[in-house]
Amino acid sequence: MSVCAAVRDMLARDHSATGNGMTVLSAENGSASVSVVVDRSWVNGHGLAHGGLVFSLADTAFACAANSRSPGTVTAGAEIVYYSPSREGDTLVADATVRHLAGRHSLVDVTVRRDSVVVAEYRGRGAVARQPAQQTELGAAADDERK
Repeated sequence: MSVCAAVRDMLARDHSATGNGMTVLSAENGSASVSVVVDRSWVNGHGLAHGGLVFSLADTAFACAANSRSPGTVTAGAEIVYYSPSREGDTLVADATVRHLAGRHSLVDVTVRRDSVVVAEYRGRGAVARQPAQQTELGAAADDERK
């Protein structure tokens, strides 16, 4: 499996995926596959993998699939439905596919599995982020307020 150059460049600056133990298995032509092993730091008080880890895994797969087709894409919105729990030691794999791409906008579906069991379904909407030079005066003013 292969990872396209745009996604490799993005991942070189991505500390969240590697910091959470995620491995990008493939990312090209609008599809991506990312895995993670649930470690103790992501187990909640019920002994289950925290939903935040599952969401982060799905969102990372989303980013890899979307950026393999449209570099600069960020998550504009997302929904997730959890179906099955996972536990410490489980390997989760998120498979993402770009379903729609038009201009700056995309729609990406992600299925997270533990072996053949569906753990969650995620649907993300993406938008290509505007570069700072393209910001409007209002956007630049908002950025200045955040500093």
